[in-house]
Amino acid sequence: MSSGPDPRLQQAASQPNSDPYVPIQYEQTPRSKRPLIIIAGLLLMLAFAARNGNAQSVWQVISRFIGLHGKPEPASANVLSEHETEVLDQMSPQAQAELLLERSINHYRGANDEIAKRVDGWRGKLKIEGHLESLYGIAINSDDLRVRAASLEIDLASRNLVKNAATIDHLENDARYGEQGPRVNAMWDIALLGNRGVEPQRAFEIVSASLHDSNPNVHYWAVESLSYLGTDDVIEPLLDVFHNDPSPNIRERAACGLAQSGMLSEKQRRTAVPKLLDFVEDPSLDPTTRSWVFQALRDITGQNLPHDPAAWRNWYNSRDLRWNPVTRDSE
Repeated sequence: MSSGPDPRLQQAASQPNSDPYVPIQYEQTPRSKRPLIIIAGLLLMLAFAARNGNAQSVWQVISRFIGLHGKPEPASANVLSEHETEVLDQMSPQAQAELLLERSINHYRGANDEIAKRVDGWRGKLKIEGHLESLYGIAINSDDLRVRAASLEIDLASRNLVKNAATIDHLENDARYGEQGPRVNAMWDIALLGNRGVEPQRAFEIVSASLHDSNPNVHYWAVESLSYLGTDDVIEPLLDVFHNDPSPNIRERAACGLAQSGMLSEKQRRTAVPKLLDFVEDPSLDPTTRSWVFQALRDITGQNLPHDPAAWRNWYNSRDLRWNPVTRDSE
């Protein structure tokens, strides 16, 4: 089995300024003049349409083209091609993960199924570096929790972790009592395992035990790990840290975990709204933290309201709770 890329995939299309289909005796328009030619053509179209009473409709088409307005336009049926599925087995695990994670990010049907089928075979054979690291950074911040889940599966495979209770047994001592480096890594690993269904309640108990650790780095990663554990149990501790922690940096991370980052679903995040409304009315909060509360409310609800506690309270009490979805899990 070859571990290199398929040679057919290495043949990139020619650049437009060296198009092989242009006869050699004809000289292409210099690229610097193309924008001027396009603009002149558009102006001629508008002038012609004005004489025929259709200038407004022509301008609407042009403005959509220039301004990228309108609903998304599918480029294809967003399904894995037969060619891609045929060559997957010829690729290295690293190349497989890169291709499938990129397709997952773009919501290609079948991509996550292939990841689920292959990820155990990738364990210990992946490195989150280079192109895969870039894709991982995009996927873990996707608006689709399924894509974020795919990134976590790849993370666990790269860390050579078996998804079972024995792995948590092995990691628990480091997560509770280890030196800083091994400890935060163990907490992160346990949180990801819990998110993927391995003893999530136990994962919560282990990670949350470090929420008020005197070491600020351990404390920080306990907050971050809880947001990626993503169970209902993490919401109250994150709210408490957001409101009460003495460190602005850690309060901000709790806010992000509640509002947008991590693995909480849209519906789970909504359960934090009543407490966040109480926060913005709390005079003890400093201005920076209060501004983060307003940002969290906007991220969770999709409502574009001013930084005014009364406006948010009135909206919430109106019971017009047709919130815009923030993540795709509501579909």
